[in-house]
Amino acid sequence: MEDRAGSGRSRVLAVKSNRRAFWLVAPTMAILAVVIGYPVLRAVYLSFQAERGINEDTGRFEAGGFAGFDHYLMWLTQRCGDVTCPPGTLGADFWPAVGTTFFFAVVTVSIEACLGLWMAIVMSRSFFGRSMLRASVLIPWAIPTAVTAKLWFFIFSENGIANKMLGTDIAWTTDPWASRFAVIIADVWKTAPFMALLILAGLQMIPKDTYEAARVDGASAWQRFTQITLPLVKPALMVAILFRTLDVLRMYDLPAILSGTSGSTPTTTVSILVVADMRAGNFNSASALSTLVFLMIFAVAFVMVKFLGANAVRTQENQRKGASL
Repeated sequence: MEDRAGSGRSRVLAVKSNRRAFWLVAPTMAILAVVIGYPVLRAVYLSFQAERGINEDTGRFEAGGFAGFDHYLMWLTQRCGDVTCPPGTLGADFWPAVGTTFFFAVVTVSIEACLGLWMAIVMSRSFFGRSMLRASVLIPWAIPTAVTAKLWFFIFSENGIANKMLGTDIAWTTDPWASRFAVIIADVWKTAPFMALLILAGLQMIPKDTYEAARVDGASAWQRFTQITLPLVKPALMVAILFRTLDVLRMYDLPAILSGTSGSTPTTTVSILVVADMRAGNFNSASALSTLVFLMIFAVAFVMVKFLGANAVRTQENQRKGASL
């Protein structure tokens, strides 16, 4: 009887605790539903509506009505009406913008992961001035992206520091490949410290005894790095790569300030294309493009969490089991 009474009181306490947690979280969830949920649903609704225009029968400016998947098909098939969108139009720039976006994501995240791992390993060591180094590394990441882009815009200008130091006259902001490299350099300079700090947090969780035991067993520095550091820091590394990949896939301000927002530049990303379409007054087709961007980012995040995240967790569990044995 006492056990039943005790279990009954436990259930009552659990219900009360859950209710208290619900009422604490409910205001935040309500605000997020209004601030985030409504705009997302509104954008999806507008993506299925035709653009506003002049009604030939009444001569009035009216809504276009239901358009179905016309806007989505226009972006995906690059067909404006019954013909292929001519070069230079926003409809013809969708797939090149997607390719540019993924190019930036692969190159910048790869460089930032390698550079961030090296920086984290250096900052994890004990030496004089380590605290000052960790604080100074935060400076590029703390600078607003718009300020960073304007800074590098002056560096890569025709008479900027880059051309003066290299003794060249490269058009860093207009040349097809030079402008891409300019965006990559600026993005790596700004966000590699972010990767380093996330990876450093993972390195701090590795027990020092593990390295000492490896040294006693005669393991070299490379063996300690490949057999201890990389496997144990992999979960933190995967989180850093995931965050940065999702961030790069929606990149806008850095390439927009460096190379412009016309929609047909070599550094045009999908987010720049969305803004360019909105400035052209095509709010409904821009809503469809925004929805496609959301689905693209969601698919990438799902794949990375499903496969890379699961592998990281499995590796960590195997390491723990091996240590216990």
